[in-house]
Amino acid sequence: MTARGHAAEHGQATIELVTLLPLLLAAGLAAATLLAARAAHEQAGQAAQAGAMALIQGGGPRAAAREALAPATRRRATITVRGRRVTVRIRPKTPIPGLGHALTAAATADAGPAPSP
Repeated sequence: MTARGHAAEHGQATIELVTLLPLLLAAGLAAATLLAARAAHEQAGQAAQAGAMALIQGGGPRAAAREALAPATRRRATITVRGRRVTVRIRPKTPIPGLGHALTAAATADAGPAPSP
């Protein structure tokens, strides 16, 4: 192989790499976004369950649900208590700005019927 042939192959490989970089970046951002959405869903479920357990035990469901969340997640969470149901909504922190609103995770836990007097 001549030096010219080797340089041409090297140049072709560089062009292929540069062409693939945006695709790899997009795939990485998509994967990170999906992981963030899944983590938000898991956290919402755990927080809703913590709130329902607090209702069963006679405690404050909103405070229990908020305490079950990671400190960084609390400001992106909305906790609603209706009767004996606790709903937690979390907007995931995504690498693509604005996409978190579309991927908001929600989970509801039911504390069951009210205890008899």
